[in-house]
Amino acid sequence: MKFKFITLNIEHGGQLMNDIILFLKKEDADVVFIQEAQSTEDSSTPQHFNTLKTFDKTLNYPYSLFSPQLEVILEDHLVKHGNAIYSKFPLKSLEPIFFDIPYGRIDHFANKQRKDFSQIPQSIQRAMLQLNDQLTIDLFNLHGIWGQDGKDSARRLQMSETIINAIKTSKNCILAGDFNVQPNTQTIKNIETYLNSAFKSSLASTFNMKRKTDPGYATAAVDMIFVSSSIKVLSAICPPVEISDHLPLVCELEL
Repeated sequence: MKFKFITLNIEHGGQLMNDIILFLKKEDADVVFIQEAQSTEDSSTPQHFNTLKTFDKTLNYPYSLFSPQLEVILEDHLVKHGNAIYSKFPLKSLEPIFFDIPYGRIDHFANKQRKDFSQIPQSIQRAMLQLNDQLTIDLFNLHGIWGQDGKDSARRLQMSETIINAIKTSKNCILAGDFNVQPNTQTIKNIETYLNSAFKSSLASTFNMKRKTDPGYATAAVDMIFVSSSIKVLSAICPPVEISDHLPLVCELEL
């Protein structure tokens, strides 16, 4: 069975929300992973503070799940921030897996002033996708540990071990998202022992440099898609569209 898959870090809830919606409607993927989705109970907030509500109003996905990683005060509003999955197929939510910092509330302004987001809780959103009566896929939507560079660190190597423990017994799985680490690291090589990379080393960067000032991002391919050997990658592209500070990854997969 063939299906279309997208992963995208939408940048703080969707700073370019209208463009994101147009892109997702045009691509019409069967399954979408979102990182940096946001939700709040306050209906008076801007669109990007309420990703879930905006997507529910504008996208025609019958199934969706949100897995918050943290709470943050933004412009005097309490906002939940995390990962989301949208699907044309039924989804069953599973417990998320946090790395080394548990769910909590952070001071976004202080982190931004320091330009250091390394102590933000990051996690793997987990779900089971029911393709049909016989086929299921384990979904792992990830936002990895942030660092000052994309190299290996003790925390990132431990992150890879956490990921492996989560996916190693899965027969059919997709692991994707913003890993916050470069593909040529031991962290990623550890994961590739168990899963196949959809893009391998073909991407120079997965950042939209129109929204980045540091030239180092031009050689940082931190967004990735991995699949189990049972899933065939029919096509894999990274469209150069301006919908976020990250670029989307789009794959056609077959199980």
